[in-house]
Amino acid sequence: MSVLVALAALPCGLLIGLLLGALGGGGSVLAVPALVYLLGQSPHEATAGALVVVTVGAVTGLLCHGRAGRVRWAAGAAFGALGTAGSYLGSRWSAALDPTVLMAAFAGLLLVVAAMLLLRGRGERRAAAETRPLRDPREGTSFRDAPGAVPLRGSGEGGSLVEPTETAPLRDTAALPPSDKMNGPDHPAPPRPVRFAVTASAVGLLTGFFGVGGGFVVVPALTLVLGLEMPVAIGTSLLVILINSLTALATRAGTGALDWPLLAGFAACAALGSHLGNRLTTRLRPQVLATAFACLVTVLAVVMAATALPRLW
Repeated sequence: MSVLVALAALPCGLLIGLLLGALGGGGSVLAVPALVYLLGQSPHEATAGALVVVTVGAVTGLLCHGRAGRVRWAAGAAFGALGTAGSYLGSRWSAALDPTVLMAAFAGLLLVVAAMLLLRGRGERRAAAETRPLRDPREGTSFRDAPGAVPLRGSGEGGSLVEPTETAPLRDTAALPPSDKMNGPDHPAPPRPVRFAVTASAVGLLTGFFGVGGGFVVVPALTLVLGLEMPVAIGTSLLVILINSLTALATRAGTGALDWPLLAGFAACAALGSHLGNRLTTRLRPQVLATAFACLVTVLAVVMAATALPRLW
């Protein structure tokens, strides 16, 4: 491995790990283009090598999220176990596919990733806007001058005033159906077995075929199918990614030689980036990061499609 190749691998691995830790997925889609176009790997070598990078980054991020209590181990293990069959089939299918077709399909995957990230960010912004507390429309008006302001008991002329508040009427919880009582944040709705199995298998197939973690699918799947909150879904998705990646790696074992020194440096940087990305989840707005990443992925998809599609004819 030359010095130039090593210098190119370090920032790419760091960026992939950063996105993996901060978003719970998505960053691994950059591993295959980086290995092919920057580091000179073949598409089949790149999809196999990307699994090594994804596995190391997932382990690092999983440890951080696990210590913070943001991993549902039982649910993640079940989801990942159901995806192992899809991961095995995807790995076999990818190995038998023409490299040009594989890269063209990967360009399409990047566009899907970008669209899903943008939709996810839009949904999070909408949810945040709906839960934002209402502000007093009387800008610049003190509570003392506001109509209906009531002085505190025992306060004199200079006593402080309290702004009147409006409270919504309480709902009669006894009249709620059993599903509304139980299906709250503390009691998510039980997943449908068929939907759970199909979603897990599709994620495993994606991981095995493209050599990506599939976190951009796992995170919304865990929120919709299992009803997990977003931070918990991000942490749990790393366990699913780890199981699927290990299955795909075991399936590809012996199918081709990998540049282990290159992948070791790449994966080490991904591990460091994943640790830093986990810290960013509490300091940086994920919507901003997801939007910037979606724009980068879109540009990359267009470049890959322009390169691969003419070779199909």
